[in-house]
Amino acid sequence: MASAPASEDFDLDGDRLREECGVFGIFGHPDAAAITALGLHALQHRGQEAAGIVAFDGKRFSSERRLGLVGDHFSNRNLIERLPGSAAIGHVRYSTTGETILRNVQPLFAELDSGGFAVAHNGNLTNGLTLRRDLIKEGAIYQSTSDTEVVLHLVARSRKTKILDRFIEALRQIEGAYSLVGLSNKKLIGARDPLGIRPLVLGELDGCHILASETCALDIIGARFVRDIENGEVVVISESGVESHKPFPPVPMRPCIFEYIYFARPDSYVHGRHVYDVRKKMGAELARESHVDADVIVPVPDSGVPAAIGYAQTSGIPFELGIIRNHYVGRTFIQPTQSIRELGVRMKHSANRSVIEGKRVVLIDDSVVRGTTSVKIVRMMREAGAKEVHFRISSPPITHPDYYGIDTPERDKLLAATHTLEQMREYMGCDSLAFISVDGIYRAMGYEKRDPLRPQFTDHCFTGDYPTSLTDVRGETPRQQLSLLAETG
Repeated sequence: MASAPASEDFDLDGDRLREECGVFGIFGHPDAAAITALGLHALQHRGQEAAGIVAFDGKRFSSERRLGLVGDHFSNRNLIERLPGSAAIGHVRYSTTGETILRNVQPLFAELDSGGFAVAHNGNLTNGLTLRRDLIKEGAIYQSTSDTEVVLHLVARSRKTKILDRFIEALRQIEGAYSLVGLSNKKLIGARDPLGIRPLVLGELDGCHILASETCALDIIGARFVRDIENGEVVVISESGVESHKPFPPVPMRPCIFEYIYFARPDSYVHGRHVYDVRKKMGAELARESHVDADVIVPVPDSGVPAAIGYAQTSGIPFELGIIRNHYVGRTFIQPTQSIRELGVRMKHSANRSVIEGKRVVLIDDSVVRGTTSVKIVRMMREAGAKEVHFRISSPPITHPDYYGIDTPERDKLLAATHTLEQMREYMGCDSLAFISVDGIYRAMGYEKRDPLRPQFTDHCFTGDYPTSLTDVRGETPRQQLSLLAETG
């Protein structure tokens, strides 16, 4: 059984699942690039490593792609001068493996025989590596290691006349999870995979139409939410308005359950459900399933807060902020000595001793991946004088890796895949440990239980039920596989 991590690894953000990106697009607004930058600000939680915007002014495309946060590069007053035009798409990115390099930053752009075309992608293509290899054998020259570039090549090689037909032909060849926004000379195009695994919404601002990964990107610019883009739907926005196309046979939607558990911003609505309310309900279900006598409920900041509130309200145990997070500290930097490293961690998170000391504490977190973060949090509570430390997790145990746009380690590094519940408790050092059940998650989502014959969500991380074929998985570990597929969008 694995031993607890050393103190030098003590970073509460170091063992989190990572969403890989967010997309935004707007058509017909004179300040398109500035509006896009604001939308990307709201989607920053979906990717903090890089950001990019492509705009079109009726004659030419302008592109800026930068490493770092949106506000570091797209907040200048001359943004509209640098990126002129009434149509734009943007992207924020988190890479899964390898170094983050500028050539992988989206949106990606290419000059086609029909004119310029830019594309940005949220998700992961599970046959991206296979398509890439085939295209390279046929003479394709790749400029990035992103599977998003596969879409550009497929569009470019299509013999269809219209850009929409070429785009749909490309979609018919790809597998996996995707929400795509594309920008041509005359159109803004959006698409969701046939199962609707990754989110995409339609909005409206001053008569201009918008595509975005989440509704919070509409809120920041004062836009009106119109509707969710449906699973398998392709929407085309032009001067004529919005057209909807359904190029795939209809199948039941299976959106990613982790959008509700962790990835989406709490103030977003996903398929009509308010994320904050859903997370509180998950906490309430967790309390009903695994009550423990305690003095205080403490969330692991920040994602554990809504579930902790729901747990506290249902259990009747007081809610307190027992861990304080400093939001003004960047990534914990490597320090030359062990003692200084530990002090550096305390710049980021610290225990609120006044509400911890002498108390029986229930910690609420949204997930456990490798478990290293949980060990550190329990240790922090012990050092602050907690009498007992009980851990409650508002998602089921993660036992399988993801291939659809979430950065997860290979299965043998997932704690729940290699340890029993009791072994996990011993590893974390807590007095008790419990996860919400799979059916409990579904009850929080408004269902009586999970339908084993036709699951309502993509929940393979808990069940191993992958909803699509995994063409590229040929014996490689997930980490090796994702490395070959490269940093996806």
